Amino acid sequence: MGKLTGPVRKWMMQHMQLPADVMMDLPRITMIGQLHIYIENHKGVLKFSQNELRLLLKQGQVLIKGEHFVIKTIFPEELLLEGRIDQVIYINE
Repeated sequence: MGKLTGPVRKWMMQHMQLPADVMMDLPRITMIGQLHIYIENHKGVLKFSQNELRLLLKQGQVLIKGEHFVIKTIFPEELLLEGRIDQVIYINE
């Protein structure tokens, strides 16, 4: 689906009831309280420490701050992070 232009993707999303995250390469972020965060459709890990995770997105980055971070699962476009999550910040650079 990478070759479709923006207007075609939007039309397909609206008329064929396809999810926006799939059609527009948007990240899907699922949080369970402050304990777990599951991120799909990222483009790679830019920085990881016990207190911070920064992921590259198709458009910008996402920064997650907290404490005691442990990456439980990591795949090319999916990541499961455990720890105490305090902030999730989108960076549009």
